[in-house]
This record gives sequence, structure tokens and C-alpha cells, in this order.
Amino acid sequence: MQQNPYGEDPVRLVLDLADRPPLTPGEFAERCVAAGMAIDRPVTDEDLAEILDFIPRWLAVVDADTPERRAVLLNELLTSSSAHPRLTDHADGGWHIHYRADGLGLAGVVRAVVSVGTALHLTGRGMDRLGRCALAECGRAYGDFTRGGRQRYCSHACANRDAVRRFRARQTQQAQQP
Repeated sequence: MQQNPYGEDPVRLVLDLADRPPLTPGEFAERCVAAGMAIDRPVTDEDLAEILDFIPRWLAVVDADTPERRAVLLNELLTSSSAHPRLTDHADGGWHIHYRADGLGLAGVVRAVVSVGTALHLTGRGMDRLGRCALAECGRAYGDFTRGGRQRYCSHACANRDAVRRFRARQTQQAQQP
């Protein structure tokens, strides 16, 4: 997976993994390949355990209540997951930058890609571009990739459900007025 300037692809991958945590190493590998990652070694139970441990730590970045707290938590992930940037040309993918050591299993690669991608996303788009769905019964994490940066819901379905609920509440309130 190559980083785009905003880190959108890695953020989308971790949102998918957080929403539906993989149950097997094979499922973890399939979802990473579907997201555009090249896998060059077998994916193990240890990889699965490692990524399942990482997801709640990444979600803490989403849930941080201030940009400063978000930065502290993300810096901790960057420190534990990434390495100095360097050029590489592997898997016939063309020259690109890696922010990780060689020889990592899939979970280590995903941790590095997601940590750096999240940092690129937040610094390129805004520190408030991660959140939780505003629909009370949902609460799924989302990454705001919109142009205006005003996303409040994880999906159009949740936005529509909340809009219908607000509309019906207004209708009920108007019907009760004398």
C-alpha cells in the first residue's frame, strides 16, 4: 500500500479492521490485500493478536478529547510502530517511502502504515478529522475525508436515520402545540 498525501488508504483500512475485527490470520491477510497491501510472508496467529491489540490503541487516538491529547497518543503509536523513513522498491510497486523496519510480519507493517498514515491524514487535513458517529446508538469510528471537514456520521445510512428521527421529533412537537 502506498501512502497518499493525506493517509486516506491506511485510515480506511484501520477503520475497517476496527469496525469488524478479523477473526483469523487469513481474514486479516485478505482484508489487507483488498486494501492494496503487498504481503511477502505468511500471516500468523501472532500477527492477528498483535493487530487486535493495536486497534484499541488506535481508537484511543480517535477518542482523544483535544488535538494535543490526540497528538500525544499518536506520537506513542509512531514511536512504537514506525522507523526512520527510507526509499524502497519492493514487490514491483515502484519507488516509495517506508516508515518501518524490514522483516516485520503483517501486523507490524500495518501498525507502521496506519500510524504514519493517520499522522499524515491529521496533519494534512486537520487534527479533528477522526471521530465517532453522532448517531447515539451507533458510535462507530470514522475518518473525515470530506472536502469541508464537517463529517459527523460514519455513513450516509446513519446520517439519514438521524435526519428522519429529527424530522419526526419536530413533527410531533408541532402537532402538540396549540
